[in-house]
Amino acid sequence: MPTIKRMRNSRNVRPGLWMDGFAPYDRMYSCCPVILTPYNLLPRMCMISEYMFLTMVIHHGPSKPKGLIDVYLDLLIEELQNLWHVGVLAHDNVNNEIFTMRAVLMLTMNNIPAYGMASGWSTLGVMGCPICMEDTCAFYL
Repeated sequence: MPTIKRMRNSRNVRPGLWMDGFAPYDRMYSCCPVILTPYNLLPRMCMISEYMFLTMVIHHGPSKPKGLIDVYLDLLIEELQNLWHVGVLAHDNVNNEIFTMRAVLMLTMNNIPAYGMASGWSTLGVMGCPICMEDTCAFYL
């Protein structure tokens, strides 16, 4: 029950994480921007570029780091866990008070290959669907 109480404060941050890879120049080198955006703003403000924070750019180089993407995201995950469990002292200008602000990752948005790299789930083969898992109706053409 204390976990639910922790997020009831409307001043806490609820970010979403975006991750997708692209090849800006050629097929040999690709990069993957990782963007955080707060979702406790007004809906029309969530997708404005002023509220999107580029947390890191993962440069793949000539080989894609499918098994190593968690190494790149490890510091971000550690920081988000710290923001959830410990919190950060922040100042509320409206009420003129100091409070402990916390953050919880609300959602992640990415395409299927980026999801597979970030989660470690194989998006190929018989169990390619992360939602259906064992109940995937896979067949060969």
